[in-house]
Amino acid sequence: MDAADVTQDLTHVLFTADEVAGRIAEMAGQIDADYEGREVLLIGVLNGAVMVMSDLSRAMKSHLTMDWMAISSYGSGTKSSGVVRILKDLTTDISGKHVLIVEDIVDTGLTLSYLVQNLRSRGPETIEVAAMFRKPEAMTAPVDVKYVGFDIPNEFVVGYGLDYAGRYRNLRDVGTLAPHVYGG
Repeated sequence: MDAADVTQDLTHVLFTADEVAGRIAEMAGQIDADYEGREVLLIGVLNGAVMVMSDLSRAMKSHLTMDWMAISSYGSGTKSSGVVRILKDLTTDISGKHVLIVEDIVDTGLTLSYLVQNLRSRGPETIEVAAMFRKPEAMTAPVDVKYVGFDIPNEFVVGYGLDYAGRYRNLRDVGTLAPHVYGG
């Protein structure tokens, strides 16, 4: 799906599919350089990180392994509930490994802060974070994101894995959702 397919649902397009793909390639190159000679374990955060994880891993030239977690602090609305729950845990022992958490978006940072603390307690050699999108104005919890695709305004955005009530994840472009869609 492209932005042209849902123009009535978006107020504007922030990034085209080509811009996202270009930034993914740049991030992959930086990650490859930083992890040269080391195998990295990518941990994708479901469901939103599926697109990022898929494209990032294919763009990387390093040897890597993958695992997935599902963590929730959102309902079907547009605001964080503030309560973090692990819905699906890792199947991999991360002790002594170089871990790179792959996120679609860092909004308040609360969920990611919890996740980093949780994974750090499992004894990885290193732990870093890659996020395709970050909302600096919305951050309330300090969390270090080493690899950032794009900083975005504190608006409700969809596309490239970002959703509203499960919809728009397959939108290749990234855009601001029109308030009439979510009642904002």
